[in-house]
Formats: sequence, structure tokens, C-alpha cells
Amino acid sequence: MTDNPGILLTLLAFLIVIGVLVFVHEMGHYLVGRWCGVKAETFSIGFGKEITGWTDKRGTRWKVCILPLGGYVQFAGDMDPSGMKSKEWLNLPAAERNQTFQSKSLWRRAAIVVAGPAINFIFAILIIMGFVIAYGTSATLPVAQDISENSTAASIGMKSGDRIISVDGEKIDLFQDLQQKIMLIPDQNVEIVYERDGQLIAKQGKIGVNILKDRFGNEFRLGLLGMSSSQVEWREVSPIEAPVIAVEKTIGIVGQITTTLGQVITGKRSVKELGGPLKIAQVSGEQFKLGLEAFILFVALISINLGFINLLPIPMLDGGHLMFYAIEAVRRKPASAKVQEWAFRSGFALVMVFMLVVTFNDLSSFGLFRAVSG
Repeated sequence: MTDNPGILLTLLAFLIVIGVLVFVHEMGHYLVGRWCGVKAETFSIGFGKEITGWTDKRGTRWKVCILPLGGYVQFAGDMDPSGMKSKEWLNLPAAERNQTFQSKSLWRRAAIVVAGPAINFIFAILIIMGFVIAYGTSATLPVAQDISENSTAASIGMKSGDRIISVDGEKIDLFQDLQQKIMLIPDQNVEIVYERDGQLIAKQGKIGVNILKDRFGNEFRLGLLGMSSSQVEWREVSPIEAPVIAVEKTIGIVGQITTTLGQVITGKRSVKELGGPLKIAQVSGEQFKLGLEAFILFVALISINLGFINLLPIPMLDGGHLMFYAIEAVRRKPASAKVQEWAFRSGFALVMVFMLVVTFNDLSSFGLFRAVSG
């Protein structure tokens, strides 16, 4: 009997993850757009041919399409990043023109655009809040209990009872902070500051590498310091504390994403470690099989990733729109049509290249090319 989920379960889990998060993301755009007085003509989950849908009393067409990899809200008028006003737009009746995206001020357009990624972060924070209220949170100090032989901790002279103060200048308050920092920097030279009997000791050390394989056959290359802390202690969290803890955990995840992306860009990590829709589908099925709690936390993690990626300053993404608004705010006028066209062509090309790379990585990780080559 295999631990791997079946194709139908994987597909179902993937559709739930993507469907929920796309709906949440686009609902952010939609709600803030309505608040700003912009008419939404279409709210679509997926692309391509419509499977089912309906039109509400405001004239918005709500639909589900055949390709589930994304979605969109189409507002009245052309929603380009600079909000340029065409001749057709100028010829619209005043009442109708007032409901278009272009008619709104710069800050309202920016609010509509940023609402999508923002609600992804809020959605994840709410999920994490629920978990920390239900189960509490750990509060383990970064104090060494056991030091592994031939480990990084041993090589820099650490002993039982030493407390980690910082890693490469980044302050460490909790053992979880230390774990999150170390796991992202395998095989890298860093400065580690630890405290012993009130004295600070700074040493240079090379982080070890630990290759883990889960029950589904996925391999993970993680950093290893070689020390354990005292037993993890859990404390209850009140509803008042929960938002702060949830925000801190979300910021920590964003920090991990930023670090990993930076390492890929600088060559410290292989681009082969990036995954795409197929990998998300695979892990969705795995988390679904592990149980509802694991699956919901996975949804929160993907929601944070979705919010972060959409804020990148790449044309075609929400961050690209915001980049154009920043240019407009500085220049006091929108970017030229030619600049927009070239920016969106290059942004489209960049997104397509990225999708090809991660899809190739996904297929490679599934062993497709090995099977084809025999």
C-alpha cells in the first residue's frame, strides 16, 4: 500500500486550494473596487471557456471557467497600470464614465490593486490566529541542550547551556527563529554569536547540510547547526495576543520566501528547487491526505506565497500596476503608452519563462524525463 494520494484526490485538493485562494484574492479587488465606486463587469474563477455562471442585479457576470489556474475581476473600462483615458472612454456618458476604473484617483486605483495581495495575507493571518488560539504556541529559548559531534555547533566550540544570540547579525529570540534562519542557509559561512556565563562569543562557522526525504519521496536540502534545545514548551494564547503572533508568523514566512528567492537569484540555491502548479498540486494532495489541519495550514502558506508573488514589481502582476502608479505619482502623469507596451511585453515574457522553468522542474521531479530516456 502506497502513501501517495491518488490522482483524483490530488486533483480535488489542488482545485480546492486554487479555487479558494483565487476567489479570496479576486474578492479583495472586487470589494475595494465597489467601495471606490467602480463597476465590476466580470468576476471569473479560471480562464477560457465558461463552465457555469450567473449575472447579478448589478450586471456583474460571476463565472467558473475551464482552466482553473487563476482568475480575474474585469472592471468597467480598460484596467491598464497607468489608467490612461482613451477616446472611447472620453465619449462615454458622464454617469457611465464615473463607474470606470480610469475615472478614479491614483490612490483609489492603487487601493483596488493592492487589495488582492492584502486579502491573501489577511486570510492567512486569520487561519494562523485560529490555530494559535486552539493549540497555543511554542516558547522555547535558543539554549543548547545537546551538541552533535562533528557539527557546526561543535566546530565553533558551543557547549550545553550556551545560548544563541545572533546569526549573521540577525537577533535570535526563540529556538524557532534559529531553526527558520539555519534551515534556509545550508552550506554557507556565517558568524554565530552565543552567550556563555554572561560572556558573548563570536565565531565563524559553516552551516551543515541535512537532506531529508518525506514519506512521499520529496527531498529537501536544509541547513543544520547540530544542537538541540530543551523540551518544547507550549503556552496558551488569548484572542487578544493571537493577531500579534499570527502577524509575526506571517512576517517570518515572508522572510523565508524572500531569503530563498534571493538565494536563487544570487546562485546560492539552484533554480531547480523552484516548483510550479504541478508541484503545488502534488503537495496539495499529500497535505489533504495528512488531514484537515495540515491541509488548512498549507492553504494559509500558499495564500502568503500568492500575496507575496503578486506584489513583485513585474508588469502583469499587481506589483507591476503599483510600480506604474509610483511612476505616475513622481512624474505627475502616467507613463507613456509605448513604455507600458514594452513593459508588459517584457513582463509577459518573464512570466512565461518562469512558468516554463518551474513546469520543467515539476516534470523532472516526477521522473518524467528519466522515464522517457529509459
